[in-house]
Parts: sequence; C-alpha cells; structure tokens
Amino acid sequence: MFGKDRYSRGAHTVLELKYHFVWKTKYSYPVLRGEVGLRLRDMLRQICNENEMSIERGNVRANHVHMLVSAPSHLSPAKMAQYIKGKSSYRLLREFPELKKRYWGSHLWGRGYFCCTVGAVTEEMVKRYIEEQDDHPQGFKVWDEAPTDTSEQPAFRPVSKPSPLGEGR
Repeated sequence: MFGKDRYSRGAHTVLELKYHFVWKTKYSYPVLRGEVGLRLRDMLRQICNENEMSIERGNVRANHVHMLVSAPSHLSPAKMAQYIKGKSSYRLLREFPELKKRYWGSHLWGRGYFCCTVGAVTEEMVKRYIEEQDDHPQGFKVWDEAPTDTSEQPAFRPVSKPSPLGEGR
C-alpha cells in the first residue's frame, strides 16, 4: 500500500503503526506442524480481525511464529501480544486435545516475545528531518549538544501577558 491509502485516519490523527512480533512455543517443542500450524494461521487472522489488527505478513514455523501486524493507536504492543498469544493458546489447546498432553499447564507459548516497530522511514531519516527544521531564525538543538555560545540571546524568551483582572491588582 502506498500513498494516502497507506495510513489509518481518525478524527484528529493520521498514522501507520506496524510491529514485528516473534514468539515461540513453550520449551521450543515443534508442535506447529500440519493441521495445528494451518489452524493456528487461521486463528491468528481471526484474532487480529476481532481486535482491529491486520496481518501484513506472517510465518508459522514448527516452534515459533513471526508476524508483521498493523494496529490502531489505542493498542499497545503488550496488549496486542496478550490478545494474540492468550487467545490462540486457549483455542488451540481446546481444539487439539493431543497438545494438552505436552502442555499440561494450559500454556502453549513461552513467557516472552520479541517486538519491534517497523516503518517506511528509518530512524536516521527521522533524525535528519528533526535536525533540518529551521523555521525559527534563532532555533536551537535540544538533544545531544551543549550550547555553543551563551552570550547570544536565547531562542525563546518568556512573553509577559497582561493580567485579565486589570492593571490595578
């Protein structure tokens, strides 16, 4: 998706949030093969649709899952992982009783997960964009630099506002 259609739009927002998630089965058992893996793929699509997420790409391996997920701003990555891992584990263990023999504690997935943000703009491009902002003639950089010359007038100075109650008070 390119152009304007690439971004989600709200009343006051325009955004694109994509996350790369990776998580593995508990003890790295290779149980996501055959019917279990195919059913998991369908479940992940269903769970994401139920929670306003969309899967851009995915890969179910024998003992781990990779997903590139697009999500709305009100869902944190932690909440997304909770929905995806929790619901898929519950549903898979319910549909495939043979998994309960290996995962007797009702936990199909390992405790953690990997997550990173993904986007069309690199970190370096954002840094360069921020550095090149110069619409204020006396602008200054705030991050990672000490002031070069303190004798000059500050870029921003307080502006005194008249009291709303009048001058006499």
